[in-house]
Amino acid sequence: MAPGTRVPVRRPEALPAATGSVGGRSVLEGAFALLEAVEQAVEAGPTRLAADCGLPKTTAYRLLEQLADLGAVERCGGSYRVGPRMFRLGRAWQPHPRLRVVAREPMRRLAKLTGTTAGIAVLWKGETLMVEWCPDDAERPGPLQTRMTWPWFTAAGKVLVATAVPAPPLGPLPASWARDAAAIRERGVAFDREEVVSGVCCAAVPLFGPGATPLAALCVLTDPAHHLERLAEAARRTARVIGAGLRGR
Repeated sequence: MAPGTRVPVRRPEALPAATGSVGGRSVLEGAFALLEAVEQAVEAGPTRLAADCGLPKTTAYRLLEQLADLGAVERCGGSYRVGPRMFRLGRAWQPHPRLRVVAREPMRRLAKLTGTTAGIAVLWKGETLMVEWCPDDAERPGPLQTRMTWPWFTAAGKVLVATAVPAPPLGPLPASWARDAAAIRERGVAFDREEVVSGVCCAAVPLFGPGATPLAALCVLTDPAHHLERLAEAARRTARVIGAGLRGR
């Protein structure tokens, strides 16, 4: 579709009720399954997206068109990709309502002091989800510029899995994990020495809010030349400052 083309928006009553069903699941489940399929595919047509979600093609096409009218996906010829409305809504999410405001300045100081990239991550469905970066995209290492989700065994993911109560369902874990998790809890830090991305190392510490369970992990990402143990201590100090701010101190 040419840029600037106006798309007619269906009236709300034309949308199926959220309590209805499509392909054996609710309309909302079908719509979110399509959104996740679009995100994973980056850009794909209705046939592939329907197959990925296990929906009839006609149902998937109808839902995709309605999502496009709402700005949740974007039409691109005969394909669909994530729309600007999802970007805006996604950027608003954070694991604590005051986290970004409280963390912004301490993270800026941490990144400037250490010469690294600082990030805040949560664990979501067995993956590490990055919710904040400092500095911004333009100054992050190349492999980190666009991806926001990573395997659970990043440094941030490991520190969150090790301290989670109850333990998250991750399936079979490495035989050494019980020992590794105990060491992470004892030290209060987890490391990633190029285990996920070649040339990128990371130290991560738990970030506590008002509760006793970490609400996120604070991590510092750098190249292999840096001393991760020293970076971990700087991250601990920053995490304590952010935690105190979240508790209103």
